[in-house]
Amino acid sequence: MTTATLPNPPTVETNEEKKALIQEVLEAYPEKAQKKRAKHLNVYEEGKSDCGVKSNIKSVPGSMTTRGCAYAGSKGVVWGPIKDMVHISHGPVGCGYYSWSGRRNYYIGTTGVDSFGTMQFTSDFQERDIVFGGDKKLAKLIEEIEVLFPLNQGVSVQSECPIGLIGDDIEAVSKKASKEIGKPVIPVRCEGFRGVSQSLGHHIANDAIRDWVFPRADKAKKEGGLGVETTPYDVAIIGDYNIGGDAWSSRILLEEIGLRVVAQWSGDGTFNEMMLTTGVKLNLVHCYRSMNYITRHMEETYGIPWLEYNFFGPTKIAESLRAIAAKFDETIQANAEAVIAKYEAQCQAVIDKFRPRLEGKTVALMVGGLRPRHVVPAFYDLGMKLVGTGYEFGHNDDYKRTTNYVEDGTLIYDDVSAYEFEEFVKALKPDLIASGIKEKYVFQKMALPFRQMHSWDYSGPYHGYDGFAIFARDMDLALNSPTWALIGAPWK
Repeated sequence: MTTATLPNPPTVETNEEKKALIQEVLEAYPEKAQKKRAKHLNVYEEGKSDCGVKSNIKSVPGSMTTRGCAYAGSKGVVWGPIKDMVHISHGPVGCGYYSWSGRRNYYIGTTGVDSFGTMQFTSDFQERDIVFGGDKKLAKLIEEIEVLFPLNQGVSVQSECPIGLIGDDIEAVSKKASKEIGKPVIPVRCEGFRGVSQSLGHHIANDAIRDWVFPRADKAKKEGGLGVETTPYDVAIIGDYNIGGDAWSSRILLEEIGLRVVAQWSGDGTFNEMMLTTGVKLNLVHCYRSMNYITRHMEETYGIPWLEYNFFGPTKIAESLRAIAAKFDETIQANAEAVIAKYEAQCQAVIDKFRPRLEGKTVALMVGGLRPRHVVPAFYDLGMKLVGTGYEFGHNDDYKRTTNYVEDGTLIYDDVSAYEFEEFVKALKPDLIASGIKEKYVFQKMALPFRQMHSWDYSGPYHGYDGFAIFARDMDLALNSPTWALIGAPWK
């Protein structure tokens, strides 16, 4: 008996070969789908001002997209991690994944007493609620929450698809309930069918903060203030969800250079911190895609400037600390240089240990939020090379920012389907796949080292100098585990 062996085609390397690969992959689609998907795939050419792909367009029907919905963007990302509020998933229990904690948004507090991030609250719609409406049920639910969890600082109503379809008046219920319990009750029209991905859910959530949170802050200021004295060094961390403790790692560095972090949200964030943000001197935005809307609003309304920063890997940490310090006085600038120098030996030790084991290894990225560009320099710091990257729900401005991170010949794929991603991986033959939970087991079954980059594969933090050491260790564990010698990739 003979054993058949799979062919081992050569790795696709040149720009021309990569463009030909895209055309080859597209041939599997019907003509109309080919034309649509062709706009979302490209090879980056050095010097171009963008990545040359279309984005933020609805997915091709029938394709296995990795996107989420507007409800996921609001509840799972922006509002859910606000720890001292109760977030109601208003609708059927089927959306339970995002009505419970799923992203390891660490927080300090006592769950069920003053913090509720890992608890599930749903109105659990049944058929009769679809027919007769859920307004009364929602009002009763808010009343029960106040009795059972009196230390909550407010409630948000995260509407699922049926709410928009049947026309429940969650705004009216929220206003009435807020008066009755004496706390903010915030309706969020984030029905899943809105928009083309979870990105619109971020925008809707930001608009809810603008319309329902900041007016309370403005009113409190007029009536005597928010109870906290301001300083010239007050900053807010916006768009860090504290996955594995990321925001804490970032906060350590900001406070070491002399800044005062008066608010971080939404990871380990509180309702009061959101209100305090209207008085800071600088907003520091980590996840631009999810929070640029509200920081732009604060710039226009309150005159608060904002800055996107990147704390992945020593190169970008130093660059970001200097950019942040430049917004303040010479004392903060000197402190930043001292902090960078303080951690230099620690970073060099990490690089000396892991770079020889990772040098030249290739990685293909495909994630959401900021990661398809922000984590790239951390790989570069370890001597690794990026062969492909793309966003689940990126916009054109995300891809423009990506040009600052990628090199000539990088394959760019927007809203990549499961089929496309698998075919690209087979041709590019990366040593490591860094993507999401939906892709993890597909590629591991293909005998490919994988890191789950939505929530750091149950590790972390990855931000900051301490986080870089964990990042390097995890990439080494993924790539150099002896288990991979026991099985082979499809092309081997």
